[in-house]
Amino acid sequence: MLLTIDCGNTNTVFSIWDGSSFLCTLRTSTHHARTADAYFTWFSTLMTHYKIEADITEVIISSTVPRVVWNLRVFADRFFGCRPLVVGKPGCELPIAPRVDAGTQVGPDRLANVAGAFDRHGGDVVVVDFGTATNFDVVAQDGAYVGGVIAPGVNLSLEALHQGAAALPHVDISQPERVIGTNTVSCIQSGVFWGYVGLIQGIISRIKDEYGRPMKVVGTGGLAPLFATGELLFDTIEDDLTMHGLTVIHSYNKGLET
Repeated sequence: MLLTIDCGNTNTVFSIWDGSSFLCTLRTSTHHARTADAYFTWFSTLMTHYKIEADITEVIISSTVPRVVWNLRVFADRFFGCRPLVVGKPGCELPIAPRVDAGTQVGPDRLANVAGAFDRHGGDVVVVDFGTATNFDVVAQDGAYVGGVIAPGVNLSLEALHQGAAALPHVDISQPERVIGTNTVSCIQSGVFWGYVGLIQGIISRIKDEYGRPMKVVGTGGLAPLFATGELLFDTIEDDLTMHGLTVIHSYNKGLET
């Protein structure tokens, strides 16, 4: 079986793929000092708790945090006896190469999103991924990543507001009942929620105008369902898009070996 690992700036997600579906998805906070042994202790404890039996023989990693890759490599080699594929590194090929400015490094999570979106929807797609940053990834008709947009993430914006304005509290993001807030918390929630709805709508509209072809919009990431309640922003929401993209990239590389 295949273990897919997506390491972001905030959380790291582990999913086990049996060739047709994901058996489970486990999530932990990202910490660059976590050792291979610590990963295995956490991973095996949850596997036992959920009574999941899986014979993992292959691993693929996507990481936006370079310092964690070494320990994840050791984790795969020591406990599963395999050399992992690492998206964006030599030895891991992409189904379609990105078409961006020379010397540009595209985030491995974005490459996985593009592979997953093209596999499920074909080309002419915008992926909106809600993570530490809010990424907009444009998938061309042939499946290539051809650019996008990076905006500050929702929770990052809330934290910056709290830290930068001493009188403003930290609040959790939610859709307020009214646009006009009648207390400090509801004012902040309204500004962040409806502000991001406007940001998403505006950027998608400009991408479509510039791209010049009909496009499908796919939302992913933890906050995608929340923002789907505010306006008709997405054609579909897929919480496993990144992990699915990793299975697509892994399958493509396995095909190159045969």
